[in-house]
Amino acid sequence: MPGMGMMGLGAGAPRQARSEGDISSVFASLSGEEAKPLPPRFIDLKRQIIGDEANQRALTDSWVRLCDRLGQAGEEIERKKQDCIPQIAYEELTSPSPSTSTLSALKRAGSFVVRGVVDEETATGWLKGCEKYIGDNPQVRGFPKDDKQVFELYWSKTQLAARSHPRSLAVQRSLLTLFTHPPDFPISLTTPLTYADRLRIRHPGDAQFALGPHMDGGSIERWEDPMYRAVYKDILNGNWEAFDAYTIGERGVAKQNLYDGPGSCGVFRAFQGWTSMSETGPGEGTLRVYPFIRELTAYTILRPLFREKESRASLTYEQYLDPSNWVLDPTTSAFPGSPLARSQEFNDVTHPHLALNRSMVSMPTVKPGDQAWWHCESVHNGTGPSAVLYIPAVPLTPSNIEYIKDQRSTFFEGRPGPDFPGGEGEAHFVGKGVEGDILSKEGRRAMGLEPFEITADLSSGEKSIRQKA
Repeated sequence: MPGMGMMGLGAGAPRQARSEGDISSVFASLSGEEAKPLPPRFIDLKRQIIGDEANQRALTDSWVRLCDRLGQAGEEIERKKQDCIPQIAYEELTSPSPSTSTLSALKRAGSFVVRGVVDEETATGWLKGCEKYIGDNPQVRGFPKDDKQVFELYWSKTQLAARSHPRSLAVQRSLLTLFTHPPDFPISLTTPLTYADRLRIRHPGDAQFALGPHMDGGSIERWEDPMYRAVYKDILNGNWEAFDAYTIGERGVAKQNLYDGPGSCGVFRAFQGWTSMSETGPGEGTLRVYPFIRELTAYTILRPLFREKESRASLTYEQYLDPSNWVLDPTTSAFPGSPLARSQEFNDVTHPHLALNRSMVSMPTVKPGDQAWWHCESVHNGTGPSAVLYIPAVPLTPSNIEYIKDQRSTFFEGRPGPDFPGGEGEAHFVGKGVEGDILSKEGRRAMGLEPFEITADLSSGEKSIRQKA
C-alpha cells in the first residue's frame, strides 16, 4: 500500500516508561474511572466516517442486516454453548496440511483451544516454579493488592521457558499463517516475536478480578487512526459481510497506541493467548468469549455511528433493539466504551445488540499444557482460569520490531516491558530469569537476541523486514 514502507522504524520520540501500577490501570471499570465525554473533535470524525448520502444509506441498510444476524448468533450461542468454540490438537494445527474445515471453524469463531501443546508434567512444573518465584519475592506487585492473583511478573525463569518452548513457538507460527498479506508488504508471519506479558494464579472463589467483556488492541484508535480505520473499510462502506479479519495490510502499521495510556498496546498481536498450568472448566472462572469474529467486529465498528431514538425504559426489549429504533448519529462525540488511553469495554448499555448475558460463552475445560487463543478483535472476559501464562502470537512487523528492541532493554534491566506499569520491577528479585535461561535459538531470536536468517526463497517483503530487524 502506498506510503507504508518501513514507517515507524527509527522514527519518533523515545518510548517513555510508564508509572508503577497493576492491571487495574488498564481498564476504566477496574480503576473506578467514570465515563467522560470525548472532545468535540470526535463529532467531526464521526461525520467524516458516516460520509455522504449514498454511504449513509449503505450504513443504515447494513445495520439492519447486522442486527438481524446478531439475533441469530445469540440464539446459536445460547443453544450450542461450548460447541461454538473449536478445539484442535497440537499435531493437527502444526501439520503440513491441517483440516480445511477445522481451520475455517477457527477463523469463523476467532477463539479456540489447542490441545496438548506441552505435556502436563511440564505445565504443572511451570506452576510450581511460578509459585516459588512469588514466594521468594513477596514484594511483587499484583491485583487485587490484598489478595494478589494477577502478578506484575514478566521475567521469571518459568515465563522465559514457556515463551521459548519449541512447541509453543510452532503453534504461534501456525496461527500467524492464518493471516494473509501482499508479498511486498514488510512483514514475516514465520518468525514469531516474544511479547512479555503477565501471569495469573486465580484463587478458588475469587470474585474481585471480575473484569467484564473487553477487546485488546486499543479503543478509540480503531476510528481515529486513519490506517487502523482503513482495516474496516468494508464495514464502513456498508458491506460488513465482506470484512476479512485475517488480512494484514493496514493492520500491520496501524497505530493502536495514540495516547500512551496504561491500556494502550505497542505491538500488533495477531492472537492473544494463554497457556494453562491447571485444569479449569466452565463455571470455574475460566475465559469467556463471543465466538463470531466478523459479526462482533462489524458491530463494534458500527455501534458508535448509531444512536437510539427511544430509550429502553419506554420500550420492550425487542422494540428497543429493533433497527427501526436506531438512526445515524452525526451530532455527538459518543464512542461507547472507547475511552482515551484505556482498553475497549462492552456492556449491555453500551452494546445492547450483543446480548452479552447469553452470548458470552465459556471456554471448554482445559488441562495443564493446553492453550486458549483469541483473535486480536475478540471480545472476552478477562477472568482467566486458575493459573495461566499470557503468551500471544506476534508477527515481525515494523512497529513490532521497535517494541521488541525496547523490550529487550527492559529485560536486561529487569524492568517490565514498555506496555506495562513501570518501576524497577524484578531488577532485584531472587531467581529472576536471565539471557542464559533462553536456550533455543528460535526463542532467542524471538526476544531480539539473535539475528534473523535471510534466505533466497523469501518474498521481497519478508526479506526486507528481516534485514531491517
